[in-house]
Amino acid sequence: MTAKSTFPEWIYDGSEILDPFGYGERAVTFLRRLKHPKSTLPGKAFQLDPWQERIVRRIYGPRHDDGRRIVNTVVMLLPRGNRKTSLGAALALLHTIGPERMPGSEVIFSASDRKQSGIAFKEARGIVQADKRLVKATKVYDAFNSAKKIAYPKDSVELEIISADAPSSEGRTPAFVLADETHIWRGKDLWTVLTNGLDKIDNSLLVVTTTAGRGTDNIGYEIIDRARKIARGEIVDPTVLPVLFEAEPDCDYTSEEVWRRVNPGSPHGYPSIEGFRRHVKRAQDNPTERSSLKRYKLNIWEDSSSSPFVDMLVYDEGEGEIDVAALEGQPCWLGVDLSSSIDLSVVIACFRDGDDYVVQPHFFCPQDNLRQRQEATGAPYIEWARKGLITATPGNVIDFRVVEERIRELCQTYSVQEIACDPAMARNLLNNLLEDGLPAIEHRQGSLSMMPAIAELQRAIIGRKFKHGGHPVLRFCFANVEAETNAAGHIVRFTKQKKWLSIDGAQASAMSVNRASAGGSAATTSLYDDPEWETALQGFNA
Repeated sequence: MTAKSTFPEWIYDGSEILDPFGYGERAVTFLRRLKHPKSTLPGKAFQLDPWQERIVRRIYGPRHDDGRRIVNTVVMLLPRGNRKTSLGAALALLHTIGPERMPGSEVIFSASDRKQSGIAFKEARGIVQADKRLVKATKVYDAFNSAKKIAYPKDSVELEIISADAPSSEGRTPAFVLADETHIWRGKDLWTVLTNGLDKIDNSLLVVTTTAGRGTDNIGYEIIDRARKIARGEIVDPTVLPVLFEAEPDCDYTSEEVWRRVNPGSPHGYPSIEGFRRHVKRAQDNPTERSSLKRYKLNIWEDSSSSPFVDMLVYDEGEGEIDVAALEGQPCWLGVDLSSSIDLSVVIACFRDGDDYVVQPHFFCPQDNLRQRQEATGAPYIEWARKGLITATPGNVIDFRVVEERIRELCQTYSVQEIACDPAMARNLLNNLLEDGLPAIEHRQGSLSMMPAIAELQRAIIGRKFKHGGHPVLRFCFANVEAETNAAGHIVRFTKQKKWLSIDGAQASAMSVNRASAGGSAATTSLYDDPEWETALQGFNA
């Protein structure tokens, strides 16, 4: 998946946009007649720039033979500062007081909370109040702490705001919905209500306007992911218009060419290029600023979960090359996480290099599940297997004999001090290893065992002492981790939002780092010999 393949080239290529009934031209004409209180154009005319005009024509021009619009859903992924709110508000007014209005209909601004939805309302109110003719033709209800509406009494059309944190909005039948910043919507209840309501009316329109979010466990990601597939031609759906301006995750964020490509307003003076330069300067030595720049100004969707374990930018600082040959014969601690057919199985070999932890992952997956996992997650499982980053075992379940063989090979190559296994899936493996005198121990994945292990792993990553060589499958696992905390704020376990999202590499890393930290003496060292363990345990029991 690359951002280039989703880029809306049609906005710039001058290609013909069909408009058999003239409705696209009609919409553009209406928007140009509006005024905007902050406009610098003569008469405060609404600024509709060429890239925006192309979008408007593409929404309203193409029609069925009976005049119905072909497009009923627009998904706009735009970086901050590209005036998506102004365009969304103007489109809403096109359906409230303009030629696209339906008598007696509802027009809705929706967002995660009342404050966010109020931003678009304020924009629409400003446009109305900038024109005396519109002030006379409408009624604006904007009293503090009361319902906010713009009414057009002539045709009984009302524009109002609804937020995801409001009481139930069941029974709505909107003709137009502007769904703003969907990546921060909590749950799917409002989305379901609004989309079901739109389906009740012919010729209704949904416009999604959002910047990039983080994680895959939100409705915003689901919307954008499907829009990407439509933009790439993987799904054919002419009723959806994807307008996706996003940079590639591995782009050169210092490149002005990249900035301008994904910020369509830049040729017209917004957002500020000088502001970009200042942000880039801060980002070069500040991971937090770099994350902010990539997400909000380059629209790079962060792949970490919505409750991340660690900042993936910090994690990535451990991606330097590892001299594998130099590790031969060195003390090593193994963390083993066996799985069902759904998850990956993994063996993490952990070495100490002074205060650093150096890890070498070994992943296993059923051959028959590679494509299914790839389709479910978007991760390149087939390519990973081809490159040897994952060992694919025949069939649709992992052959644990292959995993055991790899463990024995590691024991021959390194001075393995311990082999820490969760007995839930590895009882036979444990018995086999112990029978041959190999140093296998139980390391359960319950909260009491994992709390100190996770704490040590977190300290290592934050302290830039976790060296992983940039292994892509291991990074994928860490990015999928949801950190579950107790009342005292201590991380008690790793979880995930979807069954196909693997976190096994992170689990096994915590186990191996924990045992390496303890020095590997199973007879004299407790899993709970962490100086903060007593406090953490008290928090767990709180």
